[in-house]
Amino acid sequence: MQLTLSGLLNFIDGLWSSCGDERIIVFTTKKKKEDPALLRPGRMDMHIHMTYCSCEGFKILAANYLEISHDNPFFGEIEGLIEYIHITPAQVAEELMKKEDSEATLEGFVKLLKRKKMEGDV
Repeated sequence: MQLTLSGLLNFIDGLWSSCGDERIIVFTTKKKKEDPALLRPGRMDMHIHMTYCSCEGFKILAANYLEISHDNPFFGEIEGLIEYIHITPAQVAEELMKKEDSEATLEGFVKLLKRKKMEGDV
């Protein structure tokens, strides 16, 4: 069995018509590649552009996952790298959850950023 755009649209429209309460459905996709029928008003009411992680985003994630302040010695090096690397907030969070020791975690994160920079993931 294969999913078609028509089938997907019928399914989405069926959800709206059968629900008395509001529903939130999250689709992740590359908007440039989608059929306009999928993106029309009423079918997709809100479009949110998800960017790569910034310095500020990293600081928030580090504070939440590692419970450390922004004056950590690794932050300068991380800030110098993260602005030029394509890494999503989800990838950053995954890295920050790998180890219990915050210093070892940040050291590993710096290595990851350097590796991505060497690979040209910028």
